[in-house]
Amino acid sequence: MARILALDYGKVRTGVAVTDELQLIASGLTTVETKDLISFLVDYIEKEKVESFVVGLPKQMDNTPSESEELIQPFLKKLSAKFPTVQIERQDERFTSKMAFQSMLDSGMKKKKRQNKAIVDEISATLILQAYLNRI
Repeated sequence: MARILALDYGKVRTGVAVTDELQLIASGLTTVETKDLISFLVDYIEKEKVESFVVGLPKQMDNTPSESEELIQPFLKKLSAKFPTVQIERQDERFTSKMAFQSMLDSGMKKKKRQNKAIVDEISATLILQAYLNRI
């Protein structure tokens, strides 16, 4: 089987998470500067087989798309053009940043490390991927 890659897309940084080859476990992979994301994905897919991308779907509490969805739509077009054989799925990402921060607190992570937004983005991508795995 191939891996599933999840993206917590952001204007500046994008958190990346990945499954194992059996698609059972979601693990944080890294955080990439968004401007370098496509080249990172090209390099990754040259080394690993990827079946699908799961991209966070930011929504408001009333279920309408959030403002950041406007940034994601052009990226999705670029992603599908660059990787036409890789399926793109969406997963509701409400509360993932809060849950990521809470998991950092619960794990006893020191304050200085918790302030690193790249770690929050990576954990958020992992939560998005795990929610997707739970849904399929």
